[in-house]
Amino acid sequence: MQQDVIIIGGSYAGMAAALQLLRARRSVTIIDEGIRRNRFASHSHGFLGQDGVDPSEIAATARRQLTAYPTLTWIDSRAESASGKLDSFVVVTADGVSIEGRRLLFATGVKDGLPEIEGLAERWGRSVFHCPYCHGYELNEGAIAVIAASPMSIHQAQLIPEWGKVTFFTNGVVQPDADARADLERRGVTIDETPVARLEGHADVVLTDGRRVGFSGLFVATRTTPASDIAERLGCDIEETPMGLQIKATAAKETSIPGAFACGDVGRVPHSVSLAVGDGAWAGAQLHRSLVF
Repeated sequence: MQQDVIIIGGSYAGMAAALQLLRARRSVTIIDEGIRRNRFASHSHGFLGQDGVDPSEIAATARRQLTAYPTLTWIDSRAESASGKLDSFVVVTADGVSIEGRRLLFATGVKDGLPEIEGLAERWGRSVFHCPYCHGYELNEGAIAVIAASPMSIHQAQLIPEWGKVTFFTNGVVQPDADARADLERRGVTIDETPVARLEGHADVVLTDGRRVGFSGLFVATRTTPASDIAERLGCDIEETPMGLQIKATAAKETSIPGAFACGDVGRVPHSVSLAVGDGAWAGAQLHRSLVF
């Protein structure tokens, strides 16, 4: 049976969109592979009403609430391909299941491209972070390192002194100009141009000159890309942002393919659970309007 909406990605944005549609008594199929971007974090912060809650618990509670609606179909699988056009889309899962839908929503999320520094990936989401609004408060105004990964790292180093005393390791990636250096110094940031060799302990930076400097936490500005290329293969336009690549969408969350929408981290910047939920709720309402009008 043809669904009103097929949602690819059942994390925070996808579920928020589904909720609006289900409450409008529309038929919705969610296809979800079960790989959340924030799966490495033990606590989610900055999300009103859920501050400090395990993000997996937030996702599980939301899914339980959605399954109370009889017009939801949930498929635990990876969406392998998408084809078709307005009012006639087809999504095929990795298990070979084919679903037809009038509308399509990409809520796949994004992948974080981490710098290749020994010990960094193992600490991602635990003592190495990208968002100070999500993790800065818990560092208790301690010593914080920002490790350069892109030109955005300078902006990150300018912002994070709000949460503690910052050392900015340029790591051969960026070279702040005179104005940027003056601004960083005015904010009390220490600039260290010695390359980073590896990370050890909780959040210790080991430099190539042998120094080992301990921190309460580390921040890295990652480069993001869509977690799946399924939207691009359908023909959706992809755009460059200061944080990486995302699916290009209008204010109503519609992509360059009529009837196909995108929301959450894959369709907006910046990123957080709160913003993903809000963006998903808006996308769900816009999808419903497109079906009505």
